[in-house]
Amino acid sequence: MNSPVTVPTIGPENNLTRYLQEIRRFPMLSADEELRLSRQLRDHNDTEAAHRLITSHLRLVAKIAMSYRGYGLPLNELISEGNIGMMQAVKRFDPERGFRLATYAMWWIRAAMQEYILHSWSLVKMGTTAAQKKLFFNLRRLKGQMQAFEEGDLKPEQVSKIATTLGVPEQDVVSMNQRLSSGDHSLNAPLRVDGEGEWQDWLVDEHDSQEEVLAESEELDSRKALLSEAMQTLNPRERHIITERRLKEETSTLEDLSHFYNVSRERIRQIEARAMEKLQKAMAAAVQSRRRDQGLVD
Repeated sequence: MNSPVTVPTIGPENNLTRYLQEIRRFPMLSADEELRLSRQLRDHNDTEAAHRLITSHLRLVAKIAMSYRGYGLPLNELISEGNIGMMQAVKRFDPERGFRLATYAMWWIRAAMQEYILHSWSLVKMGTTAAQKKLFFNLRRLKGQMQAFEEGDLKPEQVSKIATTLGVPEQDVVSMNQRLSSGDHSLNAPLRVDGEGEWQDWLVDEHDSQEEVLAESEELDSRKALLSEAMQTLNPRERHIITERRLKEETSTLEDLSHFYNVSRERIRQIEARAMEKLQKAMAAAVQSRRRDQGLVD
């Protein structure tokens, strides 16, 4: 788009009624009008076409925002995020796919709102995987269906049913329910009424120390350098077979390589075994040489 497309803005919550009245002024588009405007935008980067496409769907954004009111966030902010998602949808919409813009746009609108909710709900990052997001946005609904309105832990049978329904581990259900049942707490909150001691005083860092992490990183770099140096002692075919069989995440089979080199699988196995022996000897020699250079051996 050559210039920004402006849409009506929504201010504080008490201006919601006026905003909803304002967006009703924009007419809905027929299928033919929508197709024509979408092609104008795609072929000519027509900002006026983009404006009409976006504004005709602002009521859709507001409707979807209403469904997320239960998360305690201002509706005007949800609508603003949804409008951004709507703009992204219009920008990426392909009019030749044969479906209406609203069908495509609602996924972008919901995604924008859900990302905002996840980032606003807690200072601690949550809902980082698709399964966790699905759990976050469906747990409240499923608890309502089970009439599990009480605060606190779910019953084991409720946890099991929710986990089965959403296809997630039971522990994830328990953890997410605990997160949704209480807000963030400060690590500086006192342990006792007299104010002595804070929660953070009892936290234990179970990760490796910085010294250990640095030592492991240096050791890994050293091994990579040794391997790279030793690989140069192999001929091109040996290097390729070792790489395909030992150094790739998705390794090739003996059958794959036998077809590639037009030899038997046993021949590939023999080349691989011989190359591994050469690598081990080369790496052992390199280690010995470094130790001599460092004065660690005579």
